[in-house]
Amino acid sequence: MSSIQSAEGIGTGPQAASLLATLRQQLREGRWPAGSRLSEAGVADALGVSRTPVRLAFKALEQEGLLHKTGKRGLVVRGFSAADVRSAVEVRGALESLAVQRIAEAGLPTDARLALEDAVARGRALLAAGHLQAADIELWGALNRQFHEALLAATQAVTGSSVITDALVRNNQLPFASADAIALDTGALAKEFARLQLAQLQHEFVLDALRRGDGTRAATWMREHALIGLMNASTDTEHHAAHNGQDNFA
Repeated sequence: MSSIQSAEGIGTGPQAASLLATLRQQLREGRWPAGSRLSEAGVADALGVSRTPVRLAFKALEQEGLLHKTGKRGLVVRGFSAADVRSAVEVRGALESLAVQRIAEAGLPTDARLALEDAVARGRALLAAGHLQAADIELWGALNRQFHEALLAATQAVTGSSVITDALVRNNQLPFASADAIALDTGALAKEFARLQLAQLQHEFVLDALRRGDGTRAATWMREHALIGLMNASTDTEHHAAHNGQDNFA
C-alpha cells in the first residue's frame, strides 16, 4: 500500500462500507470500551454479520489507530480522549493547509485538477437527491478519498518531496485523525446529510481557490474542512473515555 492510499479502500461494497462506518461510530460512542479485546467471530456474532467484512473492517480500523494487535488473541480497542481527537484533527488541518498552499503557489497540476473536479461533481450528484441512504456512505467515502488523495499526490508532485505526505500518513494513524475516519452515524442520516452538504461546499471552495492560485484562501478552507470531523463528536469521544471496562469479545 502506498503512503497515500487509504485504509478504508481495503474493503469494498455496501456491506463492508456500512459495517466500517458502524464500527467507527460504536467505538467513538464507547460501545466497546478502551482495553476491550475484540475478535472477528465475537463481533460478527454481536452484529449479525459474516466474518469477512469484519476482518476487512478490523484491518482498516487498525490502520486508523482505533485498534491494535495483541498477538494471536485478536485486537484491543485503543483508548483516546476528546482532546486526543481534536489535537490530531487540528494537526491534519495544519498539514493539509500547508499542502494546498504549496499546490496553489506552484500551480494545480492537470491530473490533480481533473481528479478534484470529478470528486466534486460526484459529490454534487450524490447530494442532489436531498437525502442520504445507507448505500451513499460508500459512495461518499470513495469520492472523499479521491479528493484528499489527489491533494496529497499533487503536493508530492509540486514539492518534489514526501515530507508533508509522510507527516500526514503518520498523523492519520491516530484515532479519527484521517479524512477517511469521519464517523457517519447510519442511524441519523438526516443529520449526516447536513454535515456532508457542508463538506461538499468546502471541497468546492478549496478547488476554486486552487484554480485561482489563491493559497491563502485554499489553506483557510482546508483547515476548516478538517474540523468537520469534530462536529457532534466531543460528546461521543468523552463518552468513550469514560468507559474503562475490559469486556471480551473473543
